[in-house]
Amino acid sequence: MILAKRVRLRPTKEQETQLWKSVGTARWAYNWALSKQKETYKNSGKFISDGLLRKELTGLKQIDEFSWLYEVSNNITKQAIKDLCHAYEKFFKGLAGQPRFKSKRKSKPSFYNDNVKLKVKGKKVLIEKVGWVVVSEYIPDKKYYNPRISNDGKYWYLSVGIEESKSIVELTDISLGIDVGVKELAVCSDGTRKKNINKTRTVRRAEKRLRRFQRQVSRKYEMNKEGNRFVKTSNILRIEKKIQNLYRRLTNIRLNHLHQSTSEIVKTKPYRIVMEVINIKGMMKNKHLSKAIAKQCLYKFKRQIQYKCEKYGIEFVEADQWYPSSKTCSSCRNKKNDLKLSDRLYKCECGHEIDRDLNAAINLSRYKLVN
Repeated sequence: MILAKRVRLRPTKEQETQLWKSVGTARWAYNWALSKQKETYKNSGKFISDGLLRKELTGLKQIDEFSWLYEVSNNITKQAIKDLCHAYEKFFKGLAGQPRFKSKRKSKPSFYNDNVKLKVKGKKVLIEKVGWVVVSEYIPDKKYYNPRISNDGKYWYLSVGIEESKSIVELTDISLGIDVGVKELAVCSDGTRKKNINKTRTVRRAEKRLRRFQRQVSRKYEMNKEGNRFVKTSNILRIEKKIQNLYRRLTNIRLNHLHQSTSEIVKTKPYRIVMEVINIKGMMKNKHLSKAIAKQCLYKFKRQIQYKCEKYGIEFVEADQWYPSSKTCSSCRNKKNDLKLSDRLYKCECGHEIDRDLNAAINLSRYKLVN
């Protein structure tokens, strides 16, 4: 199986300038290919293959106006065009929305590096047209898949896929059910609970600072408004940088919590793990809970459980979306149709009383094992 490895880069000032050039070129090539596709479809109702687009871009480089494209690796522009065509393929299959133009302000700064030309020597990696860049940790010298260099607003990172063999571990005879939610991130059928990191003091304080900075920058924009135009001052830029760093910190806190929680669950070594199909799109329609659901990152939680199960040879099962895990009594199997979302304690006619989420997790653990 292929697992991703992400290491921090420590470029010099000259190397960082070249990295930003590569990012800008990748974004320009993506937008250029997108405009070509839109124009062609408007005129003829057809789409151009990535091979023809890359050939046209090669011819474009011969014009003096576009000679700056030679300053970065040609693999960057080639892959940007491939990414655009792949995005259209996903759109036609109904797996994603229609591709949009990338903006300098909103899109993630990243670009591709050819996997054959990515070389590793100790704590250094060779990036095309950038040179040998110092990394924070050793990268195993193996075959790499889809190397990408990105910036998270503060640091540069190299992400690569590395093929690893599956771990052979002795599994228990336990079927583990996991019920995810908003009150707590996850409740397992063995009684373990993973807390909601967004309710901790650290996250609450960071969010409070974030709201304060957002109010400050909003006031400053209004103070410096010139007609219908907003003027960015040095103070606005400074505060916006603080806002960006706080968003980055909150993202990292949540992602770290997900990794720790999923690793702890998988390391209990059950022979299978059962989760319900998570309808995120439907859950987000609830205006009272949408913000809390988004912060929980439930899709990322499920994805991490899936690939870690594959790594350890654990069977991952998705229960049907309409499986009544919450409404069914885990003791007598009686179904309680009038169960409300506000009922946190499940009370059955048979006298069985149990926490609602734990009851659902136990029922999930028995999915397709009992009638």
